[in-house]
Amino acid sequence: MKANRVTLITLGVADTKRARTYYEALGWEVEEDLGEAVFFAMNGMKFGFFTLEGLANETGKPVEELRTGAMTLAQNFSSPEEVEAMFTRAVASGGTALAQPFKTDWGGYSSYVADPDGHVWEYAHNPFWTLDEEGRIA
Repeated sequence: MKANRVTLITLGVADTKRARTYYEALGWEVEEDLGEAVFFAMNGMKFGFFTLEGLANETGKPVEELRTGAMTLAQNFSSPEEVEAMFTRAVASGGTALAQPFKTDWGGYSSYVADPDGHVWEYAHNPFWTLDEEGRIA
């Protein structure tokens, strides 16, 4: 069994249709929409949404105890210009700007946006990581 991997990231959302619309505006392509859950293919992984009620039911944790924002998801880009373009697209699509694109202390370039449910995304350029043609860290 390979332990050092992630196969599915699921975000709890208030409204799967709203979440789907937002992520489609960012260029994500839906693979499967089950109403209560929506999934996108992601280079051999899955990324999806589950209603807060459904997630609470499955985990046994009350909706009011499910939290967002205590972690970030990130997309790395090949240049600061691509970071700025994605930041602008995310905000124009309904995201909330948390940190405008900025030069980091360690030599990179980052920005932060919250999706409509408050999930925090970092859009970044790390000059020390090479990305392949699919956008994966090489």
